[in-house]
Amino acid sequence: MTDAVVVKRDRGRTVTETHTTGVRGDSGPQVAQLVASRVLDVPDFPKAGVVFKDLMPLFADGAVFREVIDGIVAYHGRDSFDVVAGIEARGFVLAAAIAYATGVGVVPVRKAGKLPRATHSASYALEYGEATLEVHQDAFTAGHRVLVVDDVLATGGTAEATLDLVERAGGTVSGFTVLLELGFLEGRQRLAPRPVHALLTV
Repeated sequence: MTDAVVVKRDRGRTVTETHTTGVRGDSGPQVAQLVASRVLDVPDFPKAGVVFKDLMPLFADGAVFREVIDGIVAYHGRDSFDVVAGIEARGFVLAAAIAYATGVGVVPVRKAGKLPRATHSASYALEYGEATLEVHQDAFTAGHRVLVVDDVLATGGTAEATLDLVERAGGTVSGFTVLLELGFLEGRQRLAPRPVHALLTV
């Protein structure tokens, strides 16, 4: 249910900010509302017809960002993972913060051609194109429990490729978290039976 929609200009672009009630997420309505309050809808980005969910206001708000990171750690449990893998690019921000908060390492899952040593790679279809992700072949030791994080779960192509890469590199996926899940695109179903933790589902 929508309470208010605010349309404003940001650097020459029309931005729609939606405030909602009855929001839902896997960490409860309070956290879901917190995330929802910091999401901006940007129409026609990166191409016409796509409404981009901009989470930069959440990252820019120190108190909210800290609460979100604490919520992710609390959900999974501080001792449930050995390393955090972040998906390029906003997943890097989340992964680094979670790793720092828990004293574990962080591994980047990058776009093709960005990593300097031998890699595993996976290509997949996006909702608006194609992409390839890579991770270093020696990124994980056998049995490493890996928490994978990203900003948005859409069709699930990016997440599916990443989880497969982690396992091919020797890691064990202990969890997968996103800030925002676009439920109507059914990415969660694509990843089943792997569990998905979304702070906000719309």
